Amino acid sequence: MKRCVIIGGADIRRYDRIRTHLHEDDFYICCDSGLKHREALGIVPNLIIGDFDSHENPYLDIETIILPCEKDDTDTVFAAKEALRRGFQDFLLVGVIGGRLDHTLGNVSILLMLDAQGRTASAVDDFSEMEIISNKPVKIDDRYAYFSLLNVTGIAQGITIKNAKYPLTNAEIKCEYQYGISNEVLPGMTAEVSLENGKLLLIKVLP
Repeated sequence: MKRCVIIGGADIRRYDRIRTHLHEDDFYICCDSGLKHREALGIVPNLIIGDFDSHENPYLDIETIILPCEKDDTDTVFAAKEALRRGFQDFLLVGVIGGRLDHTLGNVSILLMLDAQGRTASAVDDFSEMEIISNKPVKIDDRYAYFSLLNVTGIAQGITIKNAKYPLTNAEIKCEYQYGISNEVLPGMTAEVSLENGKLLLIKVLP
């Protein structure tokens, strides 16, 4: 099945970098002001979702779901839920990091929601790639400048990091002490991160 790419309205400056993550057969959902990115990304939306409080409805000949302005879900959360309803298994979030911190943190929580549903999901911005580590080890190659591990759920125990500048064995990272910032993969090697209980947000920082 096609991958679902959800495009939000956060600023993008490195369109060249973001385009390298896109596939020709992706299913694109533009959320409200995410529509402003479509030309620079070189994509045509398959679905448009929004309350159009931050971007005018272009009234394109494309399936469009118009939402009320007053609602519990942001446009991006609604888009993720709609994509789940349609059966998508693999997700990429673009234009969801940056600008308003509340929206950024809310969009990070979408990765948690998708992980809880057993889906594969990542988010990319101008500087980094991020995903949730839960019940499967994740490998990180040495093309990244740094990688960071953040406890975003309150539980992150039995953490093991191999082939990195700062290795760990059966460690715990607490929300009030996030010491897993700016680790480095050893040159020519592939780092591996796993944990026994909880979830971690992995942020891989590009050079």
